[in-house]
Amino acid sequence: MIKKLIRSVREYKLYSVLTPAFVACEAAMDVLIPYIMSKLIDNGIEKGDMLYTWKIGILLALVCVAALVFGMVSGITAAKAASGFAANLRHDMYYKVQTYSFSNIDKFSPASIVTRLTTDVNNVQNAFQMIIRVAVRAPLMMIFAVAMSFRINAQLSVIFALVIPFLGGGLFLIITKAHKIFEKVFKLYDKLNNVVAENLHGIRVVKSFVREDYEEKKFKDVSGDIYKNFSKAEKILAFNSPLMQFCMYLCILLISWFAAHFIVQSGNNPDNGMTTGLLMTLISYASQILMSLMMLSFVFVMITISRASMERIVEILDEESDITSPDNAVSEVKDGSVVFENVNFGYSKDKNKFCLTGVNIDIKSGETIGIIGGTGTSKTTLVHLIPRLYDATEGRVLVGGKDVREYDIKALRDEVAVVLQKNILFSGTIKENLRWGKADATDEEIRHVCSLACADEFIETFPNGYDTYIEQGGANVSGGQKQRLCIARALLKKPKILILDDSTSAVDTATDAKIRKAFREEIPNTTKIIIAQRISSVQDADKIIVLDDGKINDMGSHDELLERNSIYREVYTSQQKGAMA
Repeated sequence: MIKKLIRSVREYKLYSVLTPAFVACEAAMDVLIPYIMSKLIDNGIEKGDMLYTWKIGILLALVCVAALVFGMVSGITAAKAASGFAANLRHDMYYKVQTYSFSNIDKFSPASIVTRLTTDVNNVQNAFQMIIRVAVRAPLMMIFAVAMSFRINAQLSVIFALVIPFLGGGLFLIITKAHKIFEKVFKLYDKLNNVVAENLHGIRVVKSFVREDYEEKKFKDVSGDIYKNFSKAEKILAFNSPLMQFCMYLCILLISWFAAHFIVQSGNNPDNGMTTGLLMTLISYASQILMSLMMLSFVFVMITISRASMERIVEILDEESDITSPDNAVSEVKDGSVVFENVNFGYSKDKNKFCLTGVNIDIKSGETIGIIGGTGTSKTTLVHLIPRLYDATEGRVLVGGKDVREYDIKALRDEVAVVLQKNILFSGTIKENLRWGKADATDEEIRHVCSLACADEFIETFPNGYDTYIEQGGANVSGGQKQRLCIARALLKKPKILILDDSTSAVDTATDAKIRKAFREEIPNTTKIIIAQRISSVQDADKIIVLDDGKINDMGSHDELLERNSIYREVYTSQQKGAMA
């Protein structure tokens, strides 16, 4: 897991290497300061030697300044390394997500992916910064301080050897118990993000049904679960500080007690053993050793918190799309013909849960195909197999005479334009949204496709015309306007296959008829597959497919189906009565 994450350091390797080097120098200076202080006290102040006091005092000041400089520089390089690492990690995750198929995204859910790209990356960034700085400084300072302590008085330094294992064992128990809770917390963050995203996305429905109290309760319940678990984890981690304080004060008391006896016995003579200056130095080293252990405990806590985040990030990076381009992929789609051969499909591999069964369809290039069926009859699922948004579980789908699995994915999808049931517009101008279909489209091309989609009718009424700014999700245009813009965007691709998934449901029948007429006259060679609830939207199609329970119930022209198919006839009759009423 660590190896996979470290790959994202890349161009920030130098900062990541320099930081520990500067930290090591800082730790060495910090450990020298108490030792120099002991010399200043014992050989300068105690003996009244002002020349020696000045010399050692200047040396002490220089060492302090050096420690400060090394500390500042290490802080700067650590910040650059950690920020750069986090930026690369987000980049790698985001680009990995772009390769996912629909089934991969379904596996994680958008809310979980957002949490991993934000909260989890921030946790890992903080842990990385602490690892290259604090996790280097703490053990080095502890090693240096212990070494100097043994050099001063090996007998007293044995106290450290007794206290450190006790402290280390306590910290290990605390961290082990806290990690399991943090794993649970980050899953709850996914749930919280999902609740918030769902509420904001459906805010109009929430307000129209006056369900604010219900949504607030959902948020409060999840937020309360996060609070409870975090509180529980923090209570466990709270034992860290008293344990550290106990060990620190115990060391200081024991050192002071035994050192006082040594000072009395030696007469405070440096040649005979312990002195006041050396006692102060040992107490300083005791503080440094225990503070180092405390810093290490904070590092372990941060690693504990971020470990769950690391695992979740690596899950994103390790996930491989189940839809990829093959070796020696076909890069050109010959025409817009579509063939389904004995196709079965299910979102799970369980054959008892197939949502499409025994589908056989032969569509000639340039034909207009209508698809009719009730809710849940897998109409959308059927057309998703054409641009390979999903792969058929059994059987095969052919486009231009080739199995879709033989194509380069980009080449295939460039020739298949899909106007989905849920129309999505992005924040930006109308022109910018339309140029998703063709990045270098001219203003004339944009106006032409908008004319075909009957979008020019309302665009020209806007004060800024085609430069009108579209808010996120198309919130400032109506459902019918959004649908027409999405159709225009798809037409700009000049695809060989155009799929309209109930894409004219929000426009009136007169506008729907104009759009269909434009399709017949302007793009006769494009294969058009139209999913619709209104029979008027598909009745002039070359062929109409009636889907029922994931199977093809019947297939034929409007007149043929009206004559022989009870489902089609029932839908047509009910709509005619509705229109007359």
